[in-house]
Amino acid sequence: MGTKPLLAEFRFDPYSPANDADPFPAYERLREDFPLFWCEEAGMWVLSRYHDILAALQDWRTYSSAQGNLVDELPGRAGATLGSTDPPRHDRLRALIQKAMLKSALEHTIEPLRLATRGHLERLRDQRRFDFVADFSSPLTIDLIFALFDLPPNGRQTVRDKAVLMTQTDPELRTKNADQIAAYRWMSFYAQGLVEERKRNPGDDLLSNFITAEIDGESLRDDEVRLTVTTLIMAGIESLSGFLTMFGYNLGAMPDVRRALVADSALIPDAIEESLRFNTSAQRFRRCVQVETELHGKVMKPGDFVMLCYGSANRDPRKFDDADSYRLERRPKGHLGFGGGVHSCLGANLARLACKVAAEELLAAVPEFAVAPGPISWLPSSNFRSPQALMIDIG
Repeated sequence: MGTKPLLAEFRFDPYSPANDADPFPAYERLREDFPLFWCEEAGMWVLSRYHDILAALQDWRTYSSAQGNLVDELPGRAGATLGSTDPPRHDRLRALIQKAMLKSALEHTIEPLRLATRGHLERLRDQRRFDFVADFSSPLTIDLIFALFDLPPNGRQTVRDKAVLMTQTDPELRTKNADQIAAYRWMSFYAQGLVEERKRNPGDDLLSNFITAEIDGESLRDDEVRLTVTTLIMAGIESLSGFLTMFGYNLGAMPDVRRALVADSALIPDAIEESLRFNTSAQRFRRCVQVETELHGKVMKPGDFVMLCYGSANRDPRKFDDADSYRLERRPKGHLGFGGGVHSCLGANLARLACKVAAEELLAAVPEFAVAPGPISWLPSSNFRSPQALMIDIG
C-alpha cells in the first residue's frame, strides 16, 4: 500500500499542462487533505470544497471581486467590469446590462442560430473526421456574437484570435504575457470604435441596447459599455466555444449518453446541466480577502487572494453523490458551472440556449461520433479548461 505525500511534497500548479489536461486528481487531494491550501505557484490560497466556495461567492464583503476575478488579471480591468466589481456598483452595472440583454430577446436568436449550425454541419457532410473547435464550436459562437452585436463582418478571424489570447495564461511566466495583454488592449480599442460608431448610428442590436439602457435616469458610461463589450466578445467567442467543446467532448467520450440523447432530444437540457457540473470549462476564479478570516485551522489576511476552484466544487462528494460519474438522470441542482452569488454568469441562459440548439442539430446530423484517439492539446489557462483542438471521428 502506498502512502499519501506529506504537505511539503504536495503541489497544486494551475499553470501546468498536466493540470490543464486533468485537474481532478489534484482537486480530490485538495478537498480531502488540504481544504485551505497556500499555492506558491499562484501566490494565493486555494479553496476546493463546494460549501466553502459557495459561502465565499455569497459573501462579497469578505471575498471581494474589486481587485479582479481572473486568477491572472488583465491590466486596467479590476474594479471596472461587471465581474470585477462589488455592490453597490456591481448591482447598478448588472441591472443596466441585464435590461439591455433582456431587450435583445433570446427567442429571436434561436432560428438564426439553428440555421448557422446547420450551415456548419452541412460543410462536414462528407467528412469522416473533423475538428470540433475549428469546424464547429468556434465558428458557431463567432456567428452568434457577431449577430448579437451586429459587428462588421471583416476581421472575424482576428477578433477570434484576440479573444482566445485573452483567456490564456503563459505557463512559463505564470501570468499573462505581452501578447495576451496586447490582445486585451486591442479588443478594448476595437470595442471603443464600435461604441463610437453605434452612438452615431444606433441599431437594433445588443451594443445599441447597452448604450441606450436606462434605469431611473441612469445609464452606462462609455467606458462601462466599452469594457462590457470587450468582456462579452471574449466570453461569447472563446468561453462559449469552450463550453460547447466540453459538451461535445463529453458526448464523444460517453457513447451511452450520446445515444440516449439521439433517441430522446428532450434529455439534452439535463445533459447540459450534468456536463456543466461534471466537466465545466470555467474552472477557477479569484477573490481578495477583506477581513482576517480563519478557515480549516488557517488564517487568511486582508489583501490575500484566494482561488475558488469551481471545477473541484462540482466534483465534491459532500454535495453530489457519486460525483466523479456523469449521470444523465442526476439533474444537478446548485452546480457552479456558471459561478454563483452576485457574480453568477449573466449570459448563462444564452449559453444554455446556444448549447441546446447546437446539440439538437449536431446529434440529428451526426448521430454517431467519438473523440479520435490521440493526445489533446488543452488551452493553457489558469481560469478555463477546454481543448484547443478536438478531433472527432464520425460513424
